[in-house]
Amino acid sequence: MPYMLEDKFRGMPKTSRMISKLLSNKNLISLLFVFLIFITDRISKIYVIFLNEKYLKTELYSSEFLNIVLIWNKGIAFGLLSFEKNNIYWAITLLIAFITLILFILIFRTTKLKKYSYIMVTGGALGNLYDRIIYNSVPDFIDFHFNEIHWFIFNFADIFITIGVICLIYDEIFLEKKI
Repeated sequence: MPYMLEDKFRGMPKTSRMISKLLSNKNLISLLFVFLIFITDRISKIYVIFLNEKYLKTELYSSEFLNIVLIWNKGIAFGLLSFEKNNIYWAITLLIAFITLILFILIFRTTKLKKYSYIMVTGGALGNLYDRIIYNSVPDFIDFHFNEIHWFIFNFADIFITIGVICLIYDEIFLEKKI
């Protein structure tokens, strides 16, 4: 009988089996991708904050279609749900942390496009969650525009979250087996 992965865990206590499965090569690679997304987001934000402090201005770059303008966002995605009250801000932050924990679990329980979608959303969510905890707001700086029509100002974490959500929607509509 061929060697099965499950054979490796047979006879181990339940907690040990769970930890061993979580630390499998497949899951470590998933965690590495989450970490790379988080680091990409962190480096971009640190660089923009550094430029802001060095030149003492929030508008760091301007062109016909793209501006790099540092703003501090106390809301969630694209500045929505911004509140001045501290308790509401921390309640939303706690909710985001809980959802991020669920996303981690979903990474380990899914495969294919859904897994990579959850990886992107989780990496981006961790980047913005980190900022909410450390800075009490999220630095956003990418401002696409056409003439005077500006989209929301966002960051790399928002890009990964958006791509991940679009992939999840695509997976649900076109790839999920219908009953």
